[in-house]
Amino acid sequence: MKSTGATVRHPLFARFYDRVSRSMEAGGIAEQRRRLLDGLAGRVIEVGAGNGLNFAHFPPEVCDVLAVEPEAHLREIARRNAVSAPVPVQVVDGLAQQLPAEDAIFDAAVASLVLCSVPDQQAALRELYRVVRPGGQLRFFEHVRGDSRAVRRFQRLLDATFWPTVFGGCHTGRDTAEAIRRAGFTIDRLDRLRFPDGLIPLPTSLHIIGVATRPPTQPQAAS
Repeated sequence: MKSTGATVRHPLFARFYDRVSRSMEAGGIAEQRRRLLDGLAGRVIEVGAGNGLNFAHFPPEVCDVLAVEPEAHLREIARRNAVSAPVPVQVVDGLAQQLPAEDAIFDAAVASLVLCSVPDQQAALRELYRVVRPGGQLRFFEHVRGDSRAVRRFQRLLDATFWPTVFGGCHTGRDTAEAIRRAGFTIDRLDRLRFPDGLIPLPTSLHIIGVATRPPTQPQAAS
């Protein structure tokens, strides 16, 4: 599979993310990764694979994974983690809105803590729709827009100021479930959870995890 040569560089954030994501594993994220990937089979594409912490949780029924990661430092760590993965994983450079893959060749796609940071979320979801076969799945685990007016106002303020610049393009207040539906997927299961689940909610506390399907015959939604 050819790379698009689309390297992204966030050197400070990448190093910060690598450390924080590893510490979050013991705090409960590892269990959510297992839940996210449970039951997958066949060919899988993971977009925004980061440092490859999902790789260890792919079930043996998965025959191969194409892991797309544009950030150079995280991609190199992901390649090292791919060596010990229980299934074959190929890590490549590429952008979510221009995936290095042909139409309808994957049984499933995985988007894990990435749709907050892509420059054009709808374009990325259209690409995921394109590369997943009709009847195939999108597995998603993302932090999303808050469920109160106060949190949403705070998220809008953060997203309009320093947050995306400091945190590698992350936006705190995206309505990702609705974006998945607009891309043409049918959401079959969606659960909400808070992580971390403290007394004071963080702007990125609310997460959704679930399964969506590309309908067998329905055409993709218009952009």
